[in-house]
Amino acid sequence: MLFPDLIKLTTSSFITYRMRSFLTGLGIAIGIAAVILLTSIGEGLHQFVLAEFSEFGTNLITVQPGKTQTHGSSVGVLGSVRPLSLDDADALRHLPYVENVNPGLMGNSDLRANGKTRRATVFGEGHDFAKAFTMKVQSGSFWPDADDGQARALVVLGTKVRQELFGGQNPLGSYLRIAGQRYRVIGVMEPKGQILGLDMDDAVFIPAARAMELFNRPGLMEINVSYRAGADVAAVTRVITDRLKERHGNEDFTLISQEQSLEVLSSVLDVITFAVGALGGISLLVGAVGILTIMTMAVTERTAEIGLLRALGAQERQVLTLFLGEAMLLSALGGLGGLVMGVGIAQGLHLLFPAMPVHTPWLFAVLAELSATSIGLAAGVMPARHAARLDPVEALHAE
Repeated sequence: MLFPDLIKLTTSSFITYRMRSFLTGLGIAIGIAAVILLTSIGEGLHQFVLAEFSEFGTNLITVQPGKTQTHGSSVGVLGSVRPLSLDDADALRHLPYVENVNPGLMGNSDLRANGKTRRATVFGEGHDFAKAFTMKVQSGSFWPDADDGQARALVVLGTKVRQELFGGQNPLGSYLRIAGQRYRVIGVMEPKGQILGLDMDDAVFIPAARAMELFNRPGLMEINVSYRAGADVAAVTRVITDRLKERHGNEDFTLISQEQSLEVLSSVLDVITFAVGALGGISLLVGAVGILTIMTMAVTERTAEIGLLRALGAQERQVLTLFLGEAMLLSALGGLGGLVMGVGIAQGLHLLFPAMPVHTPWLFAVLAELSATSIGLAAGVMPARHAARLDPVEALHAE
């Protein structure tokens, strides 16, 4: 049997049984479309969340008061938690690898300026805030590099607060009241948008010492340490831990590395993406059953044709190749249709709902198409082997 004849015989069944071939391919197409759609949404969510967590950079270590490790019984004096102080933050500035140290806390308060009142988030930060979190000042500046404990009543505005309270006028040098206390505006931040649910534009930034007084807090909520790129995070964590243990007498604080958090988060999101892809893969199994059924019917219907081919000299492997080729072609075309359908639906959802993160990795698309072809091959093996092993004489007598 010549190769062109093999191709002609393989495609002839599609032309003869158009509707049956279409419905069988549709089963594979729906399975592939489900896999592509679900993995696109899962991967889009994956990239969105990682981008949100990486918005402030990855070379960050956060120090929080209190030890997350629990004990089975009371540990007496060792169980007390010493608040994190501005002095603790200053003690970390001169450690190896450390570039910027930012003491921080936050709360909500009423803002008043130009006869307008607005409630917004108030961040108490150190003078290294913009450098530590890779944020930029659009106009003006942050407060000077001075002792945070002696901070003056200065405030930097988010862009939304600036627009709402000052409109088109230049706010620099103006005064803003926060919970009744007067602050002088010295800067406006560049637009940043929402990060993990916090609108950084609808906020104001004041010195940490002022925020502790404003919110009546005995200590800081956290200290953020940015370290030199390329430095070993374990080494940085160790020197920070040693310095704070010297100051506190025991380890009554918790260190959270941004890099480690991203690794854990990435692993969790990978599992979620795989899980939603596996749910779509169930549809592929249904499609495989459809191909197995159709190919079995095809062998029964074409028994006489198989006998004639064998009588004319076709070998078993050629008959086997003929039916396997039909199964693979059917699944490959269905997979291709599913790719188009899945990507189209995913992008359509993104156009309708721009906030929905959607991303279709080409690797997933290639693997989905290979999976469809492999499923067709696996589903066609049994019917193809049965067809190849038919006795030519008995097959010719079949009706």
